[in-house]
Amino acid sequence: MHAMTDMKTAVSSELAQGTLTSNVELAKQTPPLFGHAMHKLFEFDPSYVNFNHGSYGSLPMPVRVACDKLSARIEANPDKFLRIECVHHWIEARTRVAKLIGANTDECVLVPNTLHGINTILRNFEWHEGDIIIETTTTYNAVSRAIRHLGDIPPYPQVSTCNLQFPTTHADILENWREHIRRVTSEKSDLQETRKVVALIDAIAANPGVRLPWKEMVAICRDAGVWSVVDAAHSIGQELDINLSEAKPDFWVSTCHKWLFAKRSCSVLYVPERNQHVIKSCIPTPRNYCSPRDEGYNGPQSFVNLFQRNGTIDYVPFLSVNAALDFRQWLGGEHKINEYTHNLAIAGGKYLASLLGTSVMDPAGDLTLNMVNVELPIPGDIKYSNEINKLLINTLLVEWNVYAVPYYHNGKWWTRCSVQIWNEISDFEVLANAFKDACQRVVEFAKQ
Repeated sequence: MHAMTDMKTAVSSELAQGTLTSNVELAKQTPPLFGHAMHKLFEFDPSYVNFNHGSYGSLPMPVRVACDKLSARIEANPDKFLRIECVHHWIEARTRVAKLIGANTDECVLVPNTLHGINTILRNFEWHEGDIIIETTTTYNAVSRAIRHLGDIPPYPQVSTCNLQFPTTHADILENWREHIRRVTSEKSDLQETRKVVALIDAIAANPGVRLPWKEMVAICRDAGVWSVVDAAHSIGQELDINLSEAKPDFWVSTCHKWLFAKRSCSVLYVPERNQHVIKSCIPTPRNYCSPRDEGYNGPQSFVNLFQRNGTIDYVPFLSVNAALDFRQWLGGEHKINEYTHNLAIAGGKYLASLLGTSVMDPAGDLTLNMVNVELPIPGDIKYSNEINKLLINTLLVEWNVYAVPYYHNGKWWTRCSVQIWNEISDFEVLANAFKDACQRVVEFAKQ
């Protein structure tokens, strides 16, 4: 641990001197090997074993220092930066993200987080009586709550839930999804000819942390005349070769501060040109919004311009995308990064299951990218409660200083391990010991 601290101190010194903050200088350095040597590029507590990058992200030191320099530049002359310079950095960030996900620059804007982006989409639809919003049982809880809220206010669009339970296969998911879409769209109604159906699709679900066949699910929606909104919070930086121009979702949102290593918080909202007429306002409504009631109205504001400035914010997280992409290129690029993390997730998940005496959710690995789901040794008749969840979290974080998300799904307790470039197989041993302790506490608590 002392050696790791010394390495981190040395890197911190280089960062302070500005020798690891520019593209040119960073390229002159050789990146550390993946595994524990990577800790020197992050600012974790040396004793913390982090298996939950997927929730909040983790900022690399070179990206953090680049952000600090950008903040200093902004504060040196806020008016000059925000009125003249910012837009050029903003365009660069959108251009580079668009290239990564296979989209055009002016189909991509930056928003604070994926939930913000999805709410922007849903709240711009003109809902009418009889319209239907489709979710699944694995839709992210806050997204599901947003859908429920829309169903609670006029004109009260209906909410339909597709049942997805894991373990399962992509083939079964597609069969289930196709049948649910068929059933919803064929329901007899006086409003059947005019009603709108909008489907929320996870690219990678949060809990369980599994990859869904989202491109095929989008195609099923397209063939049925159903709008597709893809919650891709965990995709960018974890899912390779996304290519939205080929997949053709109607809307797609992904978080840049999770797997891409941008500063918290930043997400990319993709709206293809064919659907930009749907987005009449961002949230909050900007000063350049054009109302049809305005004198001299010449049509709506362009999609991109709506999002360029909608209130005073800290633009550093948005612009940090550039530094994050530079950092990833320096490490070797998307395929090299994800080859390491995916292989470790597969091997580590099996190792953790063997240590716990349980099993992985996805033995074949078809639904697993860099998040692996492992059953916990808690009897299934011990159901979820806030008290049990809190006991698990406190034991892991306070007693053991390690964390992977515990959750209850389909009658069993599981953990989702987000595997990153700083992890090694030995980290799963630490996690196993922590979970053995935490799960035993849960069993004892349940007996009270």
